[in-house]
Amino acid sequence: MDVRVRFLGAAGTVTGSKYLIELNQKKLLVDCGLFQGLKPLRLKNREPFPISPQEIEAVILTHAHLDHSGYLPRLVKEGFSGKIFCTEATADLVKLLLLDSAKLMEEEAAYAKKKGYSKHENPEPLYTTDDAEKVFPLLSTCNLNQELYITDRVTAKFYNAGHILGATSVELQVLGIEQKKKLVFSGDIGRYEEPILYPPVTPSEVDVLFIESTYGNKKNPQNNPINKLAKIINDTFDKGGCVLIPAFAVGRTQNLMYYLKQALDQNLIPESPIFIDSPMAIAATELYLKHHTYHKLTKEQIEHEDSFIAFRNNLQLVRSHEASMSINYIKEKAIIISASGMMTGGRILHHLYNRLPRKQDTLLLVGYQAEGTRGRRIAEGEEKIKIFGQFVPVICKVEIIDGLSAHADQEELLKWTSYIKSNPKLTFTVHGEYENAFALARQLNKTYGWNTETPAYMDAHELYKGI
Repeated sequence: MDVRVRFLGAAGTVTGSKYLIELNQKKLLVDCGLFQGLKPLRLKNREPFPISPQEIEAVILTHAHLDHSGYLPRLVKEGFSGKIFCTEATADLVKLLLLDSAKLMEEEAAYAKKKGYSKHENPEPLYTTDDAEKVFPLLSTCNLNQELYITDRVTAKFYNAGHILGATSVELQVLGIEQKKKLVFSGDIGRYEEPILYPPVTPSEVDVLFIESTYGNKKNPQNNPINKLAKIINDTFDKGGCVLIPAFAVGRTQNLMYYLKQALDQNLIPESPIFIDSPMAIAATELYLKHHTYHKLTKEQIEHEDSFIAFRNNLQLVRSHEASMSINYIKEKAIIISASGMMTGGRILHHLYNRLPRKQDTLLLVGYQAEGTRGRRIAEGEEKIKIFGQFVPVICKVEIIDGLSAHADQEELLKWTSYIKSNPKLTFTVHGEYENAFALARQLNKTYGWNTETPAYMDAHELYKGI
C-alpha cells in the first residue's frame, strides 16, 4: 500500500485545516475547515475543491471549531456522502456552529445586497442553512480512546486534546500488507492548567506526526488571569465605560464566565451586568451538562444556581437580535461578551461599530487573532477598521490578555511531544503562520533530533510506498 498526504489547508496559516490522506485509490480527509482572515485565504473557500468530493470515503474531525469543520456543508453540497467521524460532543457542537455559520452567511449576503457594498450584483452565501443541515445525518460518533473502523485497513482512535469540549488528537492506524503505521494529527492542543477541561493526552507511538504550531514560536504563560481581568474591568468602570470582549462561543466564553465568577466571589469586581450576547455560546454552554466526561466540573457545580453558567443575577443571556441591539444604549459599568472571537462576523460587529469610537469603553482581546482579521488589525494598532462597509475609528482603549488562549504555547507543545516514545519518521508543523511553524520545526529538531518539515498549501508528500 502507498500512503500520501496533500495539504489542502492549515499549511502556513492557522485556518482551513484539511489533510487529504491517499491510500492507493482510497481517500480520507482529516478535518474540513474554513479559511479565515486574509482575503486571498477566504477566497479559497469559493474555489472548486482540489479533488471531487465524491472520491472521499470519510472525513475525520479533530474538533468543532469552524477552521476545522466549517467547510463541511460545501463539501456535502459538492457531492461528499460518506461518514464524518468525531466524538459525540464534537457532533453536537458542529450542529450548533454550522447552523450559526450558515445563518450569518445568509444574513451577510442579504445585508451586502441591501446596502450595495458587495461587488457582486446578487451576493450569495458560501452555503445555506439547508446545506448545513444536510451534514448532520452523516455524523458518526465515538468515545475517547475507542478504536474505530474507518475503511478497509484503516482504524482511528481519538485522544482528549483539551482544547474545547470534545476536542481530540486523532491516531490513524494504517494496516499494510506487511507493516502497520500510525499517523497522528494533533488537532488543536489545549493547555495543561486549563480550569475546566482535562489536560491533553499524547498518543505514545507515532510514525508520522502532524502537529499544530499556532504558538510554536511563543511562550504564553498561563498565569491566573483573574487579577488582570479585574483591573481592566475596574479601570474601565472608573472612567464610566463598558468592557467589550470578543470571544469564541465555544471554549473561550465558558472560561471567561468561570473567571468572572471567581472575580465576583473574591470581590475583585463590583456587581454589574454581564451580557452573554451569543445564542450559540449559550447553547454550547448547556452542552457541558450533557458531556460531563470531558471536563472537571461536577453535575452539581453546573446545575447549582450559583454555578459558572448561572451565577447570581449578574448574568444576562441575550438571545434575540432586538435585545442584542438594546445593549448599545448601555453606556457604563457593563461587561459584554459576544462572538466571533476574531471579529470576522456575528453580533460582535454591531457592538464594535458602536463602541470603538467611545473613549470611555475598553475592547479586551482574549484569544489568538489570525492574520488578516479585524482582531489582528486592531491588536496591531490600526486607527480605523472597516465594519458594514464603513470605516470606524478605534478610539476606545484596547487591552490584551494572552494567557486566556486555548492553544498550547511552545513549552506546552514540547511537553506534549515529550510523551511520544518513538521517534517519528517525519513530523509536519501545521496550523500556524510560517514564522511559528518554522520555529516549532526547528525546536523539535533541536530537542529530539526529529526530521521536521513545514508544508505549504497544496504540497503533497509520499509517506510510505509498498507497506
